[in-house]
Amino acid sequence: MDVDAFVAAHNAEWRRLEQLVNRGTRKLSGAEIDELVELYQRAATHLSVVRSSSPEPALVGRLSGLVARGRAAVTGAQAPMWRDAARFLTVAFPVTAYRMRWWWLGSAVLSNIVSLILAVWIARNPQVQTSLLSPEQIKQLVDHDFANYYTEHAAGAFAFHVWINNVWVSAETLIFGILLGIPTILALFANQLNLGVSAGLMFAHGKGAIFFGLILPHGLLELTAVYLASAAGLRLGWTVIDPGPRRRGQALAEEGRAAMSIALGLIGVLAVSGAIEGFVTGHVHVTWLRIVIGVVAETAFLAYVIVFGRRAARAGETGDAELVPDTAPVAA
Repeated sequence: MDVDAFVAAHNAEWRRLEQLVNRGTRKLSGAEIDELVELYQRAATHLSVVRSSSPEPALVGRLSGLVARGRAAVTGAQAPMWRDAARFLTVAFPVTAYRMRWWWLGSAVLSNIVSLILAVWIARNPQVQTSLLSPEQIKQLVDHDFANYYTEHAAGAFAFHVWINNVWVSAETLIFGILLGIPTILALFANQLNLGVSAGLMFAHGKGAIFFGLILPHGLLELTAVYLASAAGLRLGWTVIDPGPRRRGQALAEEGRAAMSIALGLIGVLAVSGAIEGFVTGHVHVTWLRIVIGVVAETAFLAYVIVFGRRAARAGETGDAELVPDTAPVAA
């Protein structure tokens, strides 16, 4: 192929395409938009011909850039990633959490009632305690193991391990909620069972202050995240049972996207609780300071959800991150 002749034959079309792209689709008339689409398609064909017949580097580079810009103009350029991230953090995640606040609150209240009942029952019944562990094991737990758990490993490695484990558990609790919420309820009960047993044994042996002093710094935020994941899973399960006025497939798609927003958002929340557990719970030796750090983190998270979530909800946002297919602009 004669490259010079090819350029001479089509250069006017490329220059015209470049002019239209530079102006932007918002400033173009309907006829010019149709022209833009046609010229973009021609340029893409020209690029394919040049690559296959005479891959002259300068011409391939020029046409590649022009076709890429033309494609962005025709299909709509993707918003910068930082804008997507900012929208997720200020709209999608908080408004989704805010919209399921009653499920979230219900999960937290009922779960803690379960733990409280278990803790009181165990603390008041020595026979129940010995049915769980031997007296030697109980003594080892309350005198050493419970506190040493937070310091027996390097802080960084421990924080990372806790973060990964909590993210995994929260994801399972949330995702498997689609099975009518049953796995979510079982996972949540197992979590509250462990909490109630530990609390009951610690209080039974006069170590209640140590229990709360070590649980509250990270546990406030960590458990809040677990209850939010559970709320999303239970809501997903209930959608299977009662999709409301929506078609079941549509309802599951919408709630599934909302659940994924929660899952992604909780990665960051659990990273913070993991850092507190790794670097604060076992290494800050002033109890009131540890608890204050935990309360501040919890308060900041709840305030973030309420402020940003309520504002987004009032603006009509739902947090649904449905992706719609790109469409090519055409004349009206």
